[in-house]
Order: sequence, then structure tokens, then C-alpha cells
Amino acid sequence: MTDLASKQCVPCRGGVLPLRGAAIHALQPQLSDEWSVIDEHHLTKEYSFKNFREALDFTNRVGELAEEQSHHPDILLAWGKVRITIWTHKIDGLTESDFIFAAKADRLT
Repeated sequence: MTDLASKQCVPCRGGVLPLRGAAIHALQPQLSDEWSVIDEHHLTKEYSFKNFREALDFTNRVGELAEEQSHHPDILLAWGKVRITIWTHKIDGLTESDFIFAAKADRLT
């Protein structure tokens, strides 16, 4: 099994179908159990922190990762928590890059 976090996100040019069924089920076990696949459309996970500063610092690290990978999740920052939601907007669904980004985000904690 390939370590998703060691791969690079690949920009989607459109014209490809979103992952479904077996393709998603093959990638999901490679993420931590806290990641949820919602309606075969997006991934989401909530991270908990001791305070706002730690949550903000993590948010900034995720932002830097997003710029580095050219793959931009939705990030919700609140006191002591950060929720990340990922999907590929160009195709309105999931690609392997979404799973790669999720694995990379987990390494930032």
C-alpha cells in the first residue's frame, strides 16, 4: 500500500469523473479513522486543540500546505477546533488528491 502522504496532489483539469464506490473504499482505509466520506462527495475531519492559538497555528500550517499542493480545502476555525472539508471543486467530487491532502494534513498535527 502506498503512503498517501508521500504523494503530491495533482491539479484537476476537469473532464474526469469523481471517484465512487470501490475507488473510495480502497483509499479511505489509508486515512485515519477520524476522516469521514460524506455522500461520496467530500471528506471531513475535525481536529481538537487545547486553545485558540493552537487551532490557529494548525490552520496556518494547513493553509501553507494548501498553497504548496495547489489544493485548497474549506477550513473552519473555532476556539479549540479546526474542521477541514476537502473535495475537488472542478469536478464537484472526490479525486485521489483529496485523500492525499487529507493524509498530509494529519501529518501537520
